Amino acid sequence: MYNFISTLLSDVNDNVSDFWTSFLPVFRYVLFGIVIACAIVMIVTTLMQANDSSQSLDAFTGGGKQESYYAQNKGASRDSILKKITISMAIIIFICMILFFVSLLIAGERL
Repeated sequence: MYNFISTLLSDVNDNVSDFWTSFLPVFRYVLFGIVIACAIVMIVTTLMQANDSSQSLDAFTGGGKQESYYAQNKGASRDSILKKITISMAIIIFICMILFFVSLLIAGERL
């Protein structure tokens, strides 16, 4: 199964397989660099988010919703922006890892 894609590529044209053998290692390094950069950004944004430990106690103590200006505009707050950045970095890491393993399948390499 691993060599199926690589044999298909080699049967098409030798120039195409030469391109893939030179392109895929560079592509993997680029993907690995993107994953590391996104992981660092994700760690920093996670550490910058506020820690609301009082929300977990609201279920036990019957604490109600806050009706302040800050609570109403939580979508535009700093924490929501950091949360969106964290989620987008996780999605980028997921996509890059899938592309990395697909490139390994194309090259016919085993893990």
